[in-house]
Amino acid sequence: MNLRLTWVQPEDLVGHELRQAAEDGRDASAVAHRWRAAGGTPAPPAAGASPRPAPPRLRALATRLLDELDALPAPFADREPTGLPAIRAACPDWPVPRPRDLPGREGHGTDDRTRHIHRHGTDDRTRHIHRHGTDGAPRTGPGHATSSPPEQRLHAAWLGRAAGCLLGKPVEKLPLHAIRALARAAGNWPLSTWFTAKGVPPGLLAAHPWNRRSAATSLAENIDGMPEDDDLDYPLLNLLLLQRYGRDFGTADVARLWLDELPAGRTFTAERVAYRNLLQGVEPPETATRHNPFREWIGAAIRADMHGWTHPGDPAAAAEQAHRDAVLTHTANGVHGAMFVAAALAVAAGGAADVHTCLREGLRVVPPRSRLAAAVRHGIATAAAHHDFDTVVDRLHSAYGAYHWVHAVPNAALLAAALTHADGDFTGSICRAVSGGWDTDSNGATAGSLTGLLAGSPGRLPESWTAPLDNRLATTVGGFDGVGFDTLARLTYAHSADADADADADATRTP
Repeated sequence: MNLRLTWVQPEDLVGHELRQAAEDGRDASAVAHRWRAAGGTPAPPAAGASPRPAPPRLRALATRLLDELDALPAPFADREPTGLPAIRAACPDWPVPRPRDLPGREGHGTDDRTRHIHRHGTDDRTRHIHRHGTDGAPRTGPGHATSSPPEQRLHAAWLGRAAGCLLGKPVEKLPLHAIRALARAAGNWPLSTWFTAKGVPPGLLAAHPWNRRSAATSLAENIDGMPEDDDLDYPLLNLLLLQRYGRDFGTADVARLWLDELPAGRTFTAERVAYRNLLQGVEPPETATRHNPFREWIGAAIRADMHGWTHPGDPAAAAEQAHRDAVLTHTANGVHGAMFVAAALAVAAGGAADVHTCLREGLRVVPPRSRLAAAVRHGIATAAAHHDFDTVVDRLHSAYGAYHWVHAVPNAALLAAALTHADGDFTGSICRAVSGGWDTDSNGATAGSLTGLLAGSPGRLPESWTAPLDNRLATTVGGFDGVGFDTLARLTYAHSADADADADADATRTP
């Protein structure tokens, strides 16, 4: 019997690491030549493992070459740092932290520049998008600031994350042309509702089958509650992290929690490599760098929501908290992606910003010379320049198509473009994020989380997206299977900076 464990076989990791080296500027030509000369193959293009194991000689060579690749100098390290002090030093406009005794909602705790952006935008083009959207029509919908209780915003964020993730699940791993063909065949293009097999010709379904793990629970005809997905499992794990260690947790606490609560088989890419490293006695942050070619992929970004949700109005604190989580598994742009998401969500959770402000403020915690910052800026600019979102997506795929579909850089560009083009509208944002391909369920989840916060309450989200969720989440994370999103909102709020500030204020008022 042949067990091909995905994402950790040395012979598969070499090809991914050679690709990573080409992206981060290391000269790995000599290693690549030796690998090819020995009969080594490129990385699997989509799957996590090649179909057949390498012979012992080739596997041993792969392990040695991974050590050599890890030791190569990284020329981009100065402009794409991983350590928090270096990241902060590289960000000339790092947000001013919010004093811990101030609630973050309704703009409290923001610095002068942030308050100016909340009122005025960042430039003329952005101010026009704030008022009119990319099609020139006036905007007053849920993509703009709303005043609502924090638990209601968190409830909408959980629902939004679930709905966006669920929308993207059946087409995860499919190429862009297949996503478009399947949706068009069902009369659902531009994408505006759940995917369905109804009306799709059998030949098209045979040529482009749905994601095999997700099709049974994520098409319009079979959705019954929110099925398990790692894009929801990680926010649950981070809720456990806050319950167990508080918001001042360390990276080692994240590792301890995973070893206690996260089955290894529920991890993928960088998370699985880091988990393997932990079991081999490797300490963080080396867990993120040893034989880990996935360290700049999207995994840390999908873990970032809880860090933003629990620091409303305080993007600096959200980014720092996301950093302590991310460096267990990721470096450089993989870490930057998590910090960007956490900071943007923190601004949205404050209830005083629109989507464009959230994106701009999120960029303040990302080194501006990094590839991720450039990709976000490019996504925003491309979305603002084109009325047709298919054109936007085609431009992004032309610019970033050489990256793996799970890499943080292309997905950050697409996320920023989708949110910008939809002007923060919930349906428009999750549908654009998913219709752009690449990591469809993760991008849909993050877009739904942010625009759920902007909507402000579950009642402001379309029932067509929330009703099928049935207020029920399936998961293998201990103690949460079947939990309702309303319950999760209450639990999340209990560990937020707002809850601490409110408790302090109540104690002050108590005679």
